Amino acid sequence: MSPTYAREVLQRPNGFGMDGVLGRRADDFRGILNGIDVGRWNPAGDAYLPVSYSAVDLSGKAEAKRFLLESVGLDATPASIERPLIGMVSRLTDQKGFDLIAAAAQELMALDAAWVMLGSGDRRYEGQWTALAARFPDRVSVTIGYDERLEHLITAGADVFLMPSRFEPCGLNQLNSLRYGTLPIVRATGGLNDTVQQGGEGRPGTGFRFEDYTPQALVAEVRRALDVYKTRETWQQMQRAAMACDFSWDVSAREYVKVYKVIP
Repeated sequence: MSPTYAREVLQRPNGFGMDGVLGRRADDFRGILNGIDVGRWNPAGDAYLPVSYSAVDLSGKAEAKRFLLESVGLDATPASIERPLIGMVSRLTDQKGFDLIAAAAQELMALDAAWVMLGSGDRRYEGQWTALAARFPDRVSVTIGYDERLEHLITAGADVFLMPSRFEPCGLNQLNSLRYGTLPIVRATGGLNDTVQQGGEGRPGTGFRFEDYTPQALVAEVRRALDVYKTRETWQQMQRAAMACDFSWDVSAREYVKVYKVIP
């Protein structure tokens, strides 16, 4: 679990009844971020991508976007490639924020953006996303289930990765998306709060965060991200900052060593 989540579970409701027990050992309670496999998740050598790219040369990311759009049956015209593409790979549950997305769906679909979603979960959310794809076939692609190749293509080809969790012990998808220069929009909770730094408006951050768990806050932050997307210089600065983050297991392992060193 992440440092922020370790603090959150000491209080209700995130403690789920264990907050009192954990609180009595709060001085001994630590949160350490997960790591990712930086060999498997590497845009410079990902076998699932049509071309490689890096923070030094981002040109291959546009080709990854074109290839993703074609792979999921969406328009891949120059205008479509210019339009921001929001990606999601998730379990379709309340915990992952799908109740929030459902409440904001009408406003989100009114934005000038395309959507690619891969996941499965609660039937009501599967049905809602399938209906959205039927209603907006030129801008919304939905794959119910899991496909490793498509996950890599979304992580690389999307411009934005949406992850508005109600709570999140750490999260891995936002770490992968950062490595690929796909800027996350997250709720500032748990590991999302610890790993995504607010950017835009002159700040060299790595993504976008919102605090309140409300449809209005979600829509406002998505709109803000799409506004920043129009300023390509700022967007690329954020992409490079995101790709420079080190969330490898080497970093996490050093934190575990520090904890065990202090155990008598």
